[in-house]
Amino acid sequence: MQVLKFGGTSCGSAKAIEQVCQIVQSYQKKGKMIIVVSAMSGITDKLIACGKLAGQGNDAYKQQLQEIEHKHFEAIRQLFPITIQSGLISQVKKQLNNLENLCDGIFQVGELSRRSLDKIMSYGELLSSWMIAEKMKQVGLHAAWKDSRELIVTDNNFGNAQVDFESTNDHITAYFQHAPEEYFVCPGFIAQSFQQETTTLGRGGSDYSAAIMAAAVDANVLEIWTDVSGMMTADPRIVSQAIPIPHISYEEAMELSHFGAKVIYPPTIQPVMDRRIPIWIKNTFAPNDYGTLIKDNGEKTYPVTGISGIQNIALLTLEGSGMVGIPGFSKRLFESLHREKVNVILITQSSSEHSITVGIHETDMLKAKAVVDSTFAQEIHDKKIEPLIVEKDLSIVAVVGDNMKNHHNMSGRLFGALGRNAINIRAIAQGSTEKNISTVISKHDVKKALNVIHEAFFSAPTKQVNLFVVGVGNVGGKLLEQLDQQKAFLQNELGLNIRVMAVANSKNMVFSENGLPLDNWQPALQSGEEMSMQAFAEKIISQNLRNSVFVDNTASAAVASTYALFLQNGISVVTCNKIACASEYASYKSLKELARKYNASFMFETNVGAGLPVINTLNDMIRSGDKIHSIEAVLSGSLNFVFNHFVEGQSFRSVVQAAQDEGYTEPDPRIDLSGTDVMRKILILARESGTVMEIEDITNNGFLPDEALNAPSVAEFYNQLDVHAEHFNNLRRAADAEGKKLKFVASFKDGKAAVGLQSVGPDHPFYQLEGKDNIVLYKSNRYAAQPLIVKGAGAGADVTASGIFADIIKTASL
Repeated sequence: MQVLKFGGTSCGSAKAIEQVCQIVQSYQKKGKMIIVVSAMSGITDKLIACGKLAGQGNDAYKQQLQEIEHKHFEAIRQLFPITIQSGLISQVKKQLNNLENLCDGIFQVGELSRRSLDKIMSYGELLSSWMIAEKMKQVGLHAAWKDSRELIVTDNNFGNAQVDFESTNDHITAYFQHAPEEYFVCPGFIAQSFQQETTTLGRGGSDYSAAIMAAAVDANVLEIWTDVSGMMTADPRIVSQAIPIPHISYEEAMELSHFGAKVIYPPTIQPVMDRRIPIWIKNTFAPNDYGTLIKDNGEKTYPVTGISGIQNIALLTLEGSGMVGIPGFSKRLFESLHREKVNVILITQSSSEHSITVGIHETDMLKAKAVVDSTFAQEIHDKKIEPLIVEKDLSIVAVVGDNMKNHHNMSGRLFGALGRNAINIRAIAQGSTEKNISTVISKHDVKKALNVIHEAFFSAPTKQVNLFVVGVGNVGGKLLEQLDQQKAFLQNELGLNIRVMAVANSKNMVFSENGLPLDNWQPALQSGEEMSMQAFAEKIISQNLRNSVFVDNTASAAVASTYALFLQNGISVVTCNKIACASEYASYKSLKELARKYNASFMFETNVGAGLPVINTLNDMIRSGDKIHSIEAVLSGSLNFVFNHFVEGQSFRSVVQAAQDEGYTEPDPRIDLSGTDVMRKILILARESGTVMEIEDITNNGFLPDEALNAPSVAEFYNQLDVHAEHFNNLRRAADAEGKKLKFVASFKDGKAAVGLQSVGPDHPFYQLEGKDNIVLYKSNRYAAQPLIVKGAGAGADVTASGIFADIIKTASL
């Protein structure tokens, strides 16, 4: 015999009921079958509303009754030929009249008891099961309707009755052994007490009804038909990369259902597990999908089977030095909670016996606090223990898998994934069977936690990285273009799905829930809201997305000032903006420490040398134990461009203007020509090599006349270049006379740094430096005789964007 259970959505409309009948018809000639059904979707909630409104003396319950009637009458009209509709409607109307009389009595009394509510709720399953039985007869199936209240016997704990299995099994076996029909349609969820009063088995009890019957008749399989294709590795509404679980053990299914997996009602598993009857979860609306088969443990693809969670948890902590070495505290704690019917979900205790922590539902925390403090009132008065500590707004996230015990580092992967995304763990519990690792976290972090854990344990097709980009001019625009061009490569070769969740410029900002289209983001930005860096940062933090990266393509001090806020929230920072790393040493050091503390990346390779691996090379040398002796470099692509093109017949002004037009200089070229930009770069390299240094410690041997340097505007600055044209020509002529070239050089040696214009001869590595190239010479213990040289294009939107792109990819690999 087989037992099939169909849930509320499977019975929610005439079309769905027809699908149920087709599924049952496909099982013809496979022996007898019990079909357990739920109420039509939404009906149970309406019935509960009827009872509560009537109990409150609110005649709005009548409107609910009308809606219930309409839904059932409409289903009959769509399911059956017109010639038999009136008789069927009459039968349903008779039941609804009884329901109305019950509600009228409650309305008159003004009180709704749990017993009355159970009676009211029973009508949902009674009506749907009767309709489905009639439809099966109408399509030619030899079906009978059987009231489950005549089969399942319970106590009188209304709302969540406990089954008397001895009597229940006797009733079930006696009936089905002798009944002649092939198909039996039974209402789920409802039962009857020894006093023959209607009881219910708790929300989700239809699954339980089916399991009870399957165990009693020793069915070969229990099929649960719902609106999803089986159990998933995580809730697909939260984790888009969740995948179906084809096979799962009874124990794993119980753990996942206990920790919030909604596909199966937790008590369902026990009756059939005792008989080793497989449970097959199938999709009514996709019957050919495999679904999930719950049975004894089989082959496993992953060490973790699934991830689930329970929302709205409170932690209770009993602690105090008076607990150490004294037996009985745990017993008294749990007894006091038991008296108030407070269910304990999680338990953890420190090895010092100084504290014990339990997790409960938030709805129980006030009565739990009161009863525990009362129980330990004397110890609290004597200062042996503290009053009960209660923490709320928490959730439990559980990782479940029979196979975890056979793999090392399961806990490490879990905690590492959470730590890298700045998700704080408030409590941990792991059973000795190693089937479950439970963590208590802020409920604000649940979505992010489920996603990062899923990425850590399942071979998801891609790892999602969420970018928030400020600055979409030359460099930022090229970055978005490169991200779009490399989208397929990143997914196919690196397993990365990089989504740009927001972009902003100085005027506007725009956020997108699913990521902006990289080939057409400009219209969205133009119609976006007014830019506010504070609002932009607050929105990023509130979204709390996993693997979040803030990208700064500006030269703004205001934007740089927000880095600490992002790092403190576990959001990585990638920047080409030199202001933060060239500010006060304490600020620079603080940002580096925040990145380490909150497991976030702080990437600023493009601060020096654009896309060249200048900083990474230096870091690798230092980390591997090398010691830097000196650094000599041409670090300004714009200045190198200027002096390479400043030849006989060219005015200095025209060359500077060309450099700005090409995007090689800052909007105010004086930042480059004054040496300020180069000072920042050599400062960053000195700091990265381990030296404590401020920008004021760097000697700047500038070449700009004061009138040009202090001009009130960029336009006036260019006028001053014309005024002092002969000054610049003399610098060039002096170098030409010696057969040398002008280069703006930065140097660091013996703890001191300087920048300035120098003439270099043909024997110097800088002499042949072309165009906008940069070059850095590192001399160290290992590179004493010949320096390590990093050389290449050091300016330009394309190369700078590519350097930022590379840093983004590095954040994803950490």
